[in-house]
Amino acid sequence: MYSLLRRLLFCFPTETSHHLSLASVSLIQKLGLSRLIAKPMVLSPQTVMGIEFPNSVGLAAGLDKDAKHINGLAALGFGFIEVGTVTPKAQPGNPQPRLFRLPEAEAIINRMGFNNLGLDNLLSQIETAGFKGVLGINIGKNKDTPAEQAVDDYLIGLRAVYPHASYVTVNLSSPNTPGLRDLQFGQPLIDLLAALKKAQLALAEQHGRYVPMAVKIAPDMAEDDIRRVAEVFVEQGIDGVIATNTTIARDAVAGLPHGDEMGGLSGKPVRDSSTAVVRILADALQGRIPIIGVGGISDGESAAEKIAAGASLVQIYTGFIYRGPALIAEAASAIASQRTS
Repeated sequence: MYSLLRRLLFCFPTETSHHLSLASVSLIQKLGLSRLIAKPMVLSPQTVMGIEFPNSVGLAAGLDKDAKHINGLAALGFGFIEVGTVTPKAQPGNPQPRLFRLPEAEAIINRMGFNNLGLDNLLSQIETAGFKGVLGINIGKNKDTPAEQAVDDYLIGLRAVYPHASYVTVNLSSPNTPGLRDLQFGQPLIDLLAALKKAQLALAEQHGRYVPMAVKIAPDMAEDDIRRVAEVFVEQGIDGVIATNTTIARDAVAGLPHGDEMGGLSGKPVRDSSTAVVRILADALQGRIPIIGVGGISDGESAAEKIAAGASLVQIYTGFIYRGPALIAEAASAIASQRTS
């Protein structure tokens, strides 16, 4: 059924198809028909960052930026949902077209630019949804906020989403916000994380609940940089690392239609580079901080590969677009089987 639906949706411009897909998922859930397109949730509990996840396969941030479709997506069998990236103020993002399918490579290039309706809208949507599962909220900075003031935006985001989140993700790795990736390195990273950690601990005392904080990094770092970043995460008491965001590399899609578009590339072409980052992180961290593996997961084998490389959980996005809900159960089952073998 999904293959037929995808064929229809792929007839529309990519961003139109994106919105129609999400609206369809929500409508199907409200009608109680999610079982027609998805298998029952695979139950294989895993405790990570002090949270019990019903299974190890989550939805990566970026698909449901404004948290409008949490319940519809959760009904497809995800073990956890991550919404956002959300910025303090609403912003339109980059001019269209800004989202491109590369079906020959089962890939997507996006330069959305943190388009979202802002914190107030996202929190309203979350309250309306009343979702009881594991919910990650991904926070970022507004485009017009100078890099030297980025900490202010992240602190606004952390304080606002803290009461509503199972965990919070700090997005420092989108290639579509100028200067953002510079925050992944050196003193700017240390200063940012120190301020966020201080705020996190104060919020934990205020709310009587500790909400873990993860950082999402890019796949385009040199090995030495990955190892340095890993040590900073340990020193600053970060609770998790998400590896990885989209890549700016284009070798794998050179010559394909839209292959030279600016933005972040996701899907099958980023599988190897993402897994390599997970493997380096796992070696550097030695279990001190859990890793959530993201990038190029398109079947059970590639999901289990991330776990074998050192990830505790995985997230999917582009593979979900191409494969549909069947990928969720396949990936969760493959991981569960690997852990029991």
